[in-house]
Amino acid sequence: MVLEFFRKQKYITVQQELEGRDIPEGTWVKCDRCGEILFNKELDKNYKVCKKCGFHFRLNALERIKITVDEGSFNEMDEGLLPVNPFGLPEYEKKLALAREKSGLNEAVVTGEGTVGGFPAILVVMDAEFMMASMGTIVGEKITRAVEAAVRDMKPVIIFSASGGARMQEGIISLMQMPKTVAALARLGDAGLLYISVLTDPTTGGVSASFAALGDIIVAEPGALIGFAGPRVIEQTIRQKLPEGFQRAEFLKQHGFVDLIVHRPQLKETLALLLELHHREEK
Repeated sequence: MVLEFFRKQKYITVQQELEGRDIPEGTWVKCDRCGEILFNKELDKNYKVCKKCGFHFRLNALERIKITVDEGSFNEMDEGLLPVNPFGLPEYEKKLALAREKSGLNEAVVTGEGTVGGFPAILVVMDAEFMMASMGTIVGEKITRAVEAAVRDMKPVIIFSASGGARMQEGIISLMQMPKTVAALARLGDAGLLYISVLTDPTTGGVSASFAALGDIIVAEPGALIGFAGPRVIEQTIRQKLPEGFQRAEFLKQHGFVDLIVHRPQLKETLALLLELHHREEK
């Protein structure tokens, strides 16, 4: 995979503000939180973070890798693994084809090895553009293989989670990826290796209930939605109104489920520092 060719994220385009102007489509976007009109190139320079309100736009996997790993250091693993259709569902095949076209990926996760601030690590990056990064058989397999490679090569692991949960088209097989990935991370822990879990928007369902919650250090981006079931489902179940900001990164940090909330421009530096501290500890 050639990482220099990064796909443009699809944002809400601004219509009324640009009527009557000779401006190329997609030049401006509107912030989902504050409504500020943002110039795409300036947004890219600021790591896809709104300068006015700090809202973090979602990144695809390749954009995430570009701003995280040292230039030229990333080597992808298991790129050729393709999704399976265990129950032969015709509609699932169509959805997979659309997901591949939309994301430019074979599956909802990219794995590989690289360096962050000069320190080697195995990276796992989920991409919500591929069926909302739902965890199917191949997603679980790629994550497991990446963790096993870390154990073999004695390297720390960084996982960037972004998912809507298990992939329902693969039924119970998709749910089995939860214990499968957890078991792999248990072997990583037994080897004394560091696991940093980075929670991005959204991290929900079976992903939040398995490997995303098991980091030795759990980092979240500001405002990220993190939880198992959605707020409406929970309110209907317990018949109570949920607190303000429930399931957002700030609420979870306040209640001890997240260790750090780091703004995206400082995230690479923070990860490099954590890797350095672990490297010193090993010595």
